[in-house]
Amino acid sequence: MIKSTTVVAVLKNGKGAMACDGQVTMNETVLKGGARKIRRIYQDKVLAGFAGSGADGLTLLERLEEKLNYYSGNLPRAAIELAKSWRTDKLLRQLDALLLAMDKEHILIISGRGDVVEPDEPVAAIGSGGSFALASAKALLRETDKEAEDIVRISLQIASEICIYTNNNIIIETI
Repeated sequence: MIKSTTVVAVLKNGKGAMACDGQVTMNETVLKGGARKIRRIYQDKVLAGFAGSGADGLTLLERLEEKLNYYSGNLPRAAIELAKSWRTDKLLRQLDALLLAMDKEHILIISGRGDVVEPDEPVAAIGSGGSFALASAKALLRETDKEAEDIVRISLQIASEICIYTNNNIIIETI
């Protein structure tokens, strides 16, 4: 399990939102509270966030954007190709991060083991507080009329109250 952060994404009513906290930790020490772990990529049509090593996460986001450019913005195809190269490339295999990517139609979790998972529901979360944020987001998605942006904000706030590796400095991006 990656003990580092929380990133959550929701698609609802043709809109998407992704939120992350800002905490950077090293072992049991908080190094920074306002890191930005979500990026807009591929002409601002894709949101991507990472949990794990910052340098590794940023490297993988760059690789994902390269794949998106090559495959004309087809997120599922780009994610599959990234996961394949991540798993088989000798240098990429060493990268320690997990990605969450979304466009207006898909949410995907991408790992270095070759996994590309599109969840059954239009909600996903990664990182140490991911399970807390995911449970909150699913409940809000199913039982309220709240928009995607509100759902990710509330879910991350709840995760920050439970997970010691997640703070309440919440950054939200929408598409």
